[in-house]
Amino acid sequence: MERIRVARPEDAAAVADIYGPYVRDTAISFEEAAPSTDEMRARIEETLVRYPFLVCEEAGKVVAYAHASAHKERAAYRWSCDVTVYAAPEVHRRGIGRTLYGRLFEILRRQRVHAVYAGIALPNAKSVGLHEAMGFQHLGIYREVGFKAGSWRDVGWWQRVIGDGIPAGEPIPFSAIREG
Repeated sequence: MERIRVARPEDAAAVADIYGPYVRDTAISFEEAAPSTDEMRARIEETLVRYPFLVCEEAGKVVAYAHASAHKERAAYRWSCDVTVYAAPEVHRRGIGRTLYGRLFEILRRQRVHAVYAGIALPNAKSVGLHEAMGFQHLGIYREVGFKAGSWRDVGWWQRVIGDGIPAGEPIPFSAIREG
């Protein structure tokens, strides 16, 4: 049985273990060095001030995570954010990414987020499939925007509107509505 919950600093090693192979062995992440446990702990703590960072546990082990981050820092972008999800290979194609995103979007709506964006290094059929199954619409491609693993890489951008109409007020930081 899986359990979705807010990440804690002590989840940093497990999260780094999930993310590390994507950095080291693929062009999916544009980072060039996998973050250490300490760096991942700092990222979790920093994210949780403004946005949700969720993990999925199975039998007490963190097997996947999802979080939001600022889309851009200029004031008019404050109702939009970027989202990402990563899972350990042994739990791929079991619906965990969809479950994490579903919970993440519920929280983001409470925070008054209007639209979420996902940048996907291409090709990546699994990620494109997940995002489109979750209602994201393809916006376009930044061609040759990153260089990794000896090649120029494209990044496709997808959007999903999760809010309605004119903002009901300022976005609410996650730290102000945080759940356990």
